[in-house]
Amino acid sequence: MRRALLLLALAMPLAAQAEPVKVLTSFSILADMARQIGGEHIALTNIVGPDSDAHTYETTPSDGRNVQQAALIVENGLDFEPWLDRLVTSTETHAKVIKASDGVQARTMEEDGQTIPDPHAWNSLANARVYADNILKGLDAVDPAHAADYQRNHDAYVAKIDALLKVAASTFNSLPAGNKRIVTSHDAFGYLGQAYGIQFIAPQGISTEREATAADVAGLVRQIREQHIKAVFMENISDSRLLKQIAAESGARVGGTLYSDALAAEGLASTYLGFYRSNIETLGKALKN
Repeated sequence: MRRALLLLALAMPLAAQAEPVKVLTSFSILADMARQIGGEHIALTNIVGPDSDAHTYETTPSDGRNVQQAALIVENGLDFEPWLDRLVTSTETHAKVIKASDGVQARTMEEDGQTIPDPHAWNSLANARVYADNILKGLDAVDPAHAADYQRNHDAYVAKIDALLKVAASTFNSLPAGNKRIVTSHDAFGYLGQAYGIQFIAPQGISTEREATAADVAGLVRQIREQHIKAVFMENISDSRLLKQIAAESGARVGGTLYSDALAAEGLASTYLGFYRSNIETLGKALKN
């Protein structure tokens, strides 16, 4: 009996060490990245899920509890999720908080007369490498015992990012120069456009909270006609009616659905790399002729 109790006592610390680290992410793209790098060693909770809009998210009491209980909180930064910063402050959590975009060279935008950073940095695969590095550092800080596993997962993931970078370059660099102007719902693809010389035009600004005015829509329809813009693209987080109206009035065709601020609930775009591959394929197919 004593021997059994002794063995149980010795096993308890090992069991405690085996408990996964509680990681909280702000939205679905970060959730997938954290899952790829953290693997079996993390217990992941995500706040804004697939096909949902983090720009307009309203927090719940359960979000506060999850913030309090987390060991690591991963947010995008660049003022993308101020609601999470408020939760972190109000709950006085002891979690380590990291911004996945730290180190990204942020592009700036004009919004309502102000110059602000564009938060959609994940729409550059080069920036995704920075995100992966920051998530790795965060996991190492809160769970150094599994640092070797996190590094191995990170390296495998970055190798996949690099492979997809080659696909993106091959696809976008082969597009005719005159086909590199397109319309999307809101201004989320600036980093992708910057990387490959594509001009993305949107009736809404940087956030989906901003409503396009009648003058915005009329001006955009006129621009599409004058510049012979070939296609408009829906977004998985936005109501498609406005874009369909713009397409009908301008004569541009609907090129498909792009994934901007959230993964899909299922299918190819339900992971970040699948999300990006889907966008490459959709844009390439619509703009190649």
